[in-house]
Amino acid sequence: QGWSPDFIPKLTGDAIDMDLVDQVITIPAPQAMQCARQLAQKEGIFVGVSAGGTFAAALEISKDAPKGTTILAMLPDTGERYLSTPLFADYLPEMNEEELAIAASV
Repeated sequence: QGWSPDFIPKLTGDAIDMDLVDQVITIPAPQAMQCARQLAQKEGIFVGVSAGGTFAAALEISKDAPKGTTILAMLPDTGERYLSTPLFADYLPEMNEEELAIAASV
């Protein structure tokens, strides 16, 4: 996926060096994948592993945030490139007959 738990991208490293980052949160790959799957299944937001990790970190932040806090998590990743990977390998969409017919027609 191009990342690992201890990997910090240069842009983030530069922001840390300039004291613009409050906290770096490490999210294990299985947790990132689970969040990506949950976003797709529960919210209809189809994202990849990196975005799943970002969302997982936002959930961690929300646990200690004061009530009413606004948390922004940018998810600039699409799940399309992960359709043939383990991320969505076991995902079987639930479709009604009309949706199955539409899917079969394209």
